[in-house]
Parts: sequence; structure tokens; C-alpha cells
Amino acid sequence: MKLGVNIDHIAVLREARRIADPDPMDALSICKRAGADQITIHLREDRRHMQDFDAENIIRLSSLPVNLECAIASDMIDIACRLRPHRVTLVPEKREEVTTEGGLAVTGKQPRLKHAIERLQAEEIEVSLFIDPTTQAVNASKELGVEWVEFHTGKYANIYAMLYSGLEKTPYTIPQLELPRNTLKKLLDKELENLRKLSCDTAELGIKVAAGHGLNYHNVSDIVAIEMIEELNIGQSIVARSVFSGLEQAILDLKALLIR
Repeated sequence: MKLGVNIDHIAVLREARRIADPDPMDALSICKRAGADQITIHLREDRRHMQDFDAENIIRLSSLPVNLECAIASDMIDIACRLRPHRVTLVPEKREEVTTEGGLAVTGKQPRLKHAIERLQAEEIEVSLFIDPTTQAVNASKELGVEWVEFHTGKYANIYAMLYSGLEKTPYTIPQLELPRNTLKKLLDKELENLRKLSCDTAELGIKVAAGHGLNYHNVSDIVAIEMIEELNIGQSIVARSVFSGLEQAILDLKALLIR
């Protein structure tokens, strides 16, 4: 299974002090040396972490393929078409959210989305849609003609965290998941089965399958076991561990968990 290392949180650390350190560019050679298969970055409309010069330099100089996450806003698609990364993953954005909480709206008539996909593909850029794991979203992605989908694994990660991580004893509890352990276990099994089934269905439609959001060293093994998922994009947990172990070792530790 391939690993895309999302290096946004290096830029988060930099922007916390509004200085030039740490520089996300410094991560590129480390990621390659540690065996990462892809660099993933999210250029948000509010530029809360990655900046335009980051995206330009990373895409131009990375020796690994770059997966650029961005919204479908026309100015963001302009940037993507100009920089021409290997892949663009189209994601939803809300200014008030801490991170991307949910998949892209792909069902029904989506002329702006369709136009964005066509523009990107005209520049020979692979397109992925960051979607909730539902049959409707998978079928809509097929109709839109994209090469990839990335399943939003936030629901799975949240259930896992409440079941195994003791979040109910901290300020980080998830109120809607304050449930008995046997109920959480059933919900976790159901979500895993849903991801497993939809990954098979998506692959049968000729679309490649990736997954990401909330995945970490503790919860990733069951996702790795889903054979039709070809790639994971993981960032926060890798950068968090790197504070204590260094970035190269943090990537190596995660790569070791991706062996089937």
C-alpha cells in the first residue's frame, strides 16, 4: 500500500509564529529517504498553513509525485492548472472548520465541480474526489469521470478513538459518540464493512481508491487490510510523532504498518 505524507502541519508550526521556520521544503528529501510514495499538501483558500510559494516550490522541486488538495473555487483551479501537480484532490472547505470535516458534495447536478474536473484533466492532471463513503457518492464520482476517489475516514477514526483512546475522560470527547462500548464496537465493525464493500465497488467501476483523515499508528491496521485501497494520505499523526522521534523515523514507523 502506498503512503502519501501530508506535510501541511509543518507549515502549521511555522505559521504559529509567522516566521520562516520550519520550512516544509526541508521535508521533501526526508520523506523520500523514508520511503514515502507521495507528498500531499492542501492549499486552503484562507492560506492558514501552506502558502502559494510553498505549493509552487514543492510541486516544482519534489522528486516524489505531489498530490495537491484544494477547493473547487475557480481561483484555486487556476493555481492548480498553472502548477500542474501529478494529482489534484478536490475537497470541501469551510472557513470555520479546524480540518476538513466531511466529503465533497458530488451527487446531483454539480456544474462547477464538473468544470473544475474538465479543466484539470485538460492539463493532464489526475483528479481525485474526497468523498464520504456512500454508494451515492461513488456512483456520482464515476459519472464525473475521475481517476481516483479518497474516502473520508473521519467517522471510522472518531468511533475508534472513542472506543479505544479514552477520549471520554478528556476535553476532546465526541459527544454524539458517548455510547456504551459494545455499541461503539458494533458501529466500528459496520463502518469497516462499509469501507470494505465500497472500496470493492469503486474498484470494479475502474476508479482507484485512496483513504485518509484521522488515520494514525493505532487505527490504521484495519484500513490497511482492505485490499482495494491502494493509498493512504496521512499527515497530522506523522508530524505529531516526529516531534519526539524525528520525521524520518515517524514515516518509517508508519510504513511498517502498511505491509500487507
